[in-house]
Amino acid sequence: MNVVEIYADPDNLKKFNAVLEQQGIIRDYEIQLIRKDGKVLHCLLTASFRPATDRSIFGYQGIIRDITEQKKAEQERLTMQKLDSLGLLAGGIAHDFNNILTAIIGNISLAMMYASPKSELSVRLTDAEKAALRARDLTHQLLTFSKGGEPIKKAMYLDNLIREATSFSLRGSNVAYDVSIPENLWPADVDASQLSQALNNVIINAKQAMPDGGQLRISAENITITKEEGLELDSGRYVKISIKDQGSGIAAQDMERIFEPYFTTKEEGSGLGLSIAFSIISKHGGAIIPESAEGYGTNIHFCLPASESMVQKETDAGEGVITGKGTILVMDDEEMVRVVAAEILRQLGYDSEFAEDGQEAVELYEAALKKGNPYDAVILDLTIPGGMGGEEAVIRIRERDPDVIAIVSSGYSNDPVMANYKEYGFTNVIAKPYKIPELSKVLNQVLTGKP
Repeated sequence: MNVVEIYADPDNLKKFNAVLEQQGIIRDYEIQLIRKDGKVLHCLLTASFRPATDRSIFGYQGIIRDITEQKKAEQERLTMQKLDSLGLLAGGIAHDFNNILTAIIGNISLAMMYASPKSELSVRLTDAEKAALRARDLTHQLLTFSKGGEPIKKAMYLDNLIREATSFSLRGSNVAYDVSIPENLWPADVDASQLSQALNNVIINAKQAMPDGGQLRISAENITITKEEGLELDSGRYVKISIKDQGSGIAAQDMERIFEPYFTTKEEGSGLGLSIAFSIISKHGGAIIPESAEGYGTNIHFCLPASESMVQKETDAGEGVITGKGTILVMDDEEMVRVVAAEILRQLGYDSEFAEDGQEAVELYEAALKKGNPYDAVILDLTIPGGMGGEEAVIRIRERDPDVIAIVSSGYSNDPVMANYKEYGFTNVIAKPYKIPELSKVLNQVLTGKP
């Protein structure tokens, strides 16, 4: 074949020839060449020309080195560096934004206590609260993407979560959907925000696979897995969620790579959606099982361990506020959080005192102990820029009072302390931003010892 045909860019060939004819030799010239099967390779070309007796160019000789894999690895390193930088930025923004949302959601919850349940005001406040909670979910997704944190799991029924994730992901699209969930679906131990993100990622992938529209079917069922089934899961009860699209399907050679970071067959895809979903489900002790064939659509199954805990249906339990008595010490560096927390605690029947950092919280707790009037519980913010945070503060407080009831709270909901709070000396956990019913329930649990 003509050597000209192996150059991906003819202009690059002209530049290469010009430099070679001028210098007589060229070393490690980076260029793209086309292989016989059409694949483009990144290469380093070292060459010189062979002159004839009349000093005209008789021919060329040289060495071509394929550096495609090195270029790919270099690009991945650069991408990871960018993601690390983005992660630091995203984490800081999400933390600050969650503090703001704590004030917003807290004040909305307070306002709803004064509104008649079926009034226009109550409807507007409910819509505002839903929007703020959606913003909270987005910050949690940002943290999951940037930090890959452990899930903060609690036992819950998944029907509402599945329906909301589906509706949100397909809103405004030309894709119709059908959700089929049995009434006897088992509860599962999940981080609601992370599971919502995993569902969103898969559903958005399915939507993109049907650019001309189509039908998406989402279903859930109870299954029992045994060792004989050959799945890399422990034997036991699982909740299986299936998302089936009518897209073009996945090519056989791509099936093994769909969960690889940065692997994508879409021109505008990042290749991160399914890899993040895979990470989330794996950290829940579950598995993602893909089924697909070109021309027959794709079916993605989530298998999540069923919960052994007794869970009351949200529709039955409602979101009632549980009042109580006692004095609560709250440590938070944000004034707006302290202000709304004070009013929330007052509405719940508690007295409250406040500290701006861990050092002040330790001093206040010690002083209360000496007076013989200790706090009934403390709520400690995990991260205090430039000061002592909750992780160190609870150690110092527990040295003074081994029986302290301590609740960790943070806008960094994916911090390992939040996921494994008992290992760090805390009694319970509440992620910011929180609503009044959530805080009232946590306080009731720690003060009464009831689940």
